[in-house]
Amino acid sequence: MLKQLGIVMVLGLVALASCGKSAGRAHDHEGHDHGVEAVAHDHAREGHDHEAEVAAHGAGASDEIVVSPEKAEAAGIVVETVRPAAFREVIATSGQVLPVQGSERTLVANVAGVVSFPRPLVEGMAVQAQAPLLTLSSAHLQDGDPAERARIAYETAKEEYERAQRLVDDRIVSQKDFNTIRERYENARLAYEALLPSGNGQGVAVRAAESGYVKACLVKEGDYVTVGQPLVTLVRNDRLYLRADVPERCYGRLADVSTAHFRTSDSDTVYRLDDWHGRLLAYGQATGDGSYYVPVTFELDNPGNVLPGAYAEVFLLGRERAEVISVPRSALTEEQGVHFVYLQLDASCYRKQAVTLGATDGQRVEIRSGLQGGERLVTRGAIHVKLASASNAIPAHTHNH
Repeated sequence: MLKQLGIVMVLGLVALASCGKSAGRAHDHEGHDHGVEAVAHDHAREGHDHEAEVAAHGAGASDEIVVSPEKAEAAGIVVETVRPAAFREVIATSGQVLPVQGSERTLVANVAGVVSFPRPLVEGMAVQAQAPLLTLSSAHLQDGDPAERARIAYETAKEEYERAQRLVDDRIVSQKDFNTIRERYENARLAYEALLPSGNGQGVAVRAAESGYVKACLVKEGDYVTVGQPLVTLVRNDRLYLRADVPERCYGRLADVSTAHFRTSDSDTVYRLDDWHGRLLAYGQATGDGSYYVPVTFELDNPGNVLPGAYAEVFLLGRERAEVISVPRSALTEEQGVHFVYLQLDASCYRKQAVTLGATDGQRVEIRSGLQGGERLVTRGAIHVKLASASNAIPAHTHNH
């Protein structure tokens, strides 16, 4: 019995020792896992710091745009230094280009007759002074051809005048009769010259009094016209009026206006009146019937490609303001209603800068915020810098890793 009890105790001790070793191994394994977890945690923390660093670098690089000097030159990118300067008060409004008084002339029929055109006559055609535009023929009418009648009367009066001129010295023709004959001759000559026949000898030619352009042809082939009926309207475009329609709320500022810039609706070119001998004629002292606008009228030379009647955007210029930062219109880009310019940081690096706009005179735009002066600004080719920022994802060369 004692022998059996001893065997049981030995087996129990063996089992207890075995459990202790297993527990120790399990504890060691658990400790090992905690070590791995700690290493992983440290690595994760290290990775987090690295990502923050990369993000910080990336944020700095995303504002910069790389355009090599060679590409900038090829794209026509021009950079200037921003400097405060004088800028004039501006009243921006609309208006119209008009022909000056006396530049438009209507030719009328000097005889009754049927209209024919020796060559096509269309609106906008240039004509030279004394060029025949159309012919009026009365050959088949009851009273006959007035040009032919004038020719016969002129030649008859001329022969009588030349005969009397030879006889007056011999006192065969009295001085009184000679004066009467000379008067008839002069009247016949004037009537004949006013009815000069056309080149083909059929009818009377209507000629341009001066060089200009055909504004309107008021008759057509085969029409019968009477004396004094309008035929053709010619316009001379060497001088123009620019009329600006100013809201009556701006009337108090018109006393300071001395010149203007304008841009027609069919062009992006901005014309300066000072460049075309422009001058202010007058501004209205009252609004028109049923209108809330005051007219302001300028006169200027035609730049050569401005048509009378064209509508225009007008920038009336008033008093100067000193130390104003302004940029050319070509320096601005726009994205979703926000305006930007591009600043040059070094020879190949640029940055986009948001700006707040003020008044514009058509050529330059006032900058109210976003620029301080002294910056290097892209004034031409800004669109190419914008395209470079949108098309390439190359980080700035100062932040490569």
